[in-house]
This record gives sequence, structure tokens and C-alpha cells, in this order.
Amino acid sequence: MKLAVLLLVAACIGFLLGRRRSSTRQNRGEAAVRNAIQSNFTSPDYHLLNNVTLRLEDGTTQIDHILVSRFGVFVIETKDYRGWIFANAQHATWTQVLFRAKFRFQNPIFQNLRHVRAVQARLDFLPPGTVQSAVVFTGDAEFKTPVPSSVFTLREFIGHLREQTSELLSENRVQFSVGRLETARLAITRQTDVEHVRDLQRRHGQ
Repeated sequence: MKLAVLLLVAACIGFLLGRRRSSTRQNRGEAAVRNAIQSNFTSPDYHLLNNVTLRLEDGTTQIDHILVSRFGVFVIETKDYRGWIFANAQHATWTQVLFRAKFRFQNPIFQNLRHVRAVQARLDFLPPGTVQSAVVFTGDAEFKTPVPSSVFTLREFIGHLREQTSELLSENRVQFSVGRLETARLAITRQTDVEHVRDLQRRHGQ
């Protein structure tokens, strides 16, 4: 009995440490995206919102970054990964291979679609196609399959933003869009994070 309890405790500790390391890597990736955007794209043409949680009919959704600009609204999902990545835009999961170990993770394109829809619902006055999805990999991962559309390295994404030169929003419309999102977002608190985790567990049957 004691051995079983010790094994259970060890497993729990390992799980928590694993989640903490994963969270640390993700926070590092989000910081890299935030710093790169803020260093290259400034107000009044660009406004960056970070860690935005929006409420939906079936729960909440947490968005890493939303870049509102005169050239479009970019909903950004950040992934900080190492190793090899095997991806298919149509598959529910992708695979990371790291030191001969394989790990499956949710297709970030699908994951970001929920984020995009949440933003579109708040900015429903914008023309179709103005709100765009972007999945940005910040680590040193190497894709072993063709990279799907709307998936970038951080350097590629910065280059992609620089290429967007057609004005889609006026400066006033940019400000209005930022105001709409700021009003709709939930407060950045531990309670908001807890509520979001519970929603994820409920939706994924955990």
C-alpha cells in the first residue's frame, strides 16, 4: 500500500513538473512573439493585445496574441517546440519527435479557429477576411512535412506582416476594434485561468 501511494505521489509530482516546464516554454515563446512584434510594429498603425480570454456560448477561449492593425487583424497562436514536427492541416493532431520519443498535440490550426471565430464575433463590423489566423513556432523545431498555410516561424511571421501593405482599416477603425476587444476580454486573473482550464477539461472530456 505504501509503495502504491509513493508511486502515485511521484507520478503526480512528475505530471506537475512536466506541466510547469511546458508552461515555461510556452511563456518564453509568447514573450518572444510579443517582443518581436513590439520592436517592429508600433502605434498608431499597430496595437498588440496579449493573453486575451473571451467568453463564448459554450465556455471561454484563451488567445495568446491579437494584433490589430490597419492591414488586418491577426489572431496568433504561439508554439514553442523543439525536435521534428510532422504536420497535416487536415489532421486533428500533429506529432513532435524529440530524442526518439513521440508526442501528439492538437492541430494548432484547428485550435486557432476557435480563437478566430471569437474575435470575428466581437469585430463583426469588419469586412470578411480582415481577421486572419497565424500559428507561430518560436522554438528550433524542424518541420519534416510541408508547412501548412498560415503556419510560420517567428522570423517568417515578421516578414509576412511587413508584406501586408494594403490598408483594410482606418486609424479610427483600429482604435474602435481595440476598444471592443478590451471591453470584451476577461480580467487577467488566476480565477480566469482556472475557469478556462475547467472549460477545457469539460470540452475534452477530462
